[in-house]
Amino acid sequence: MTMRLGNRSTGVAILSFLSLVCVAMAQSSSAAQAPNNKEAVVSGHAAGTFEVKVAPQTADEQAQAAGIGRMALEKQWHGDLTGVSKGEMLSLGTGAKGTSGAYVALEQFTGTLAGRSGSFALQHHGTMTRGVPKLTIAVVPDSGTGQLVGLAGTMNITIAEGKHSYDLEYTLPETH
Repeated sequence: MTMRLGNRSTGVAILSFLSLVCVAMAQSSSAAQAPNNKEAVVSGHAAGTFEVKVAPQTADEQAQAAGIGRMALEKQWHGDLTGVSKGEMLSLGTGAKGTSGAYVALEQFTGTLAGRSGSFALQHHGTMTRGVPKLTIAVVPDSGTGQLVGLAGTMNITIAEGKHSYDLEYTLPETH
């Protein structure tokens, strides 16, 4: 297979990513079995509020040249999710204020969900197209730990009058 790459750093990034995928696949084939898919699961809904602190971070030279912003995230969660999360966000705007752009983020939550403790990761993918937002937030598959092993779900965030709230639709294996 021959790939033409725009520049050397793009090629290095792609090769690094592919290497990580290969390592992950090798590890998953030799890792312990995942929870039985025939295991009974319960569906749930979690809602509440959170505060977020966003701190601009220095992006590398290549990201700065492309206009990519980098931010550190810290959240305090209240309601059905109680705990903290930390993560990073990358964003890019088109230059026309408030019209179009995109962001991606990853964060690690640690705390409790419906009385069950553990941690899990969230992946954000957001776009703004001429003022119309679209946001997808999903629990990263197999990221649950502790009593949250097997967690799957999607989250919606609402920002009203400067206050952040969330709705998480999820499934978890039944406890025994």
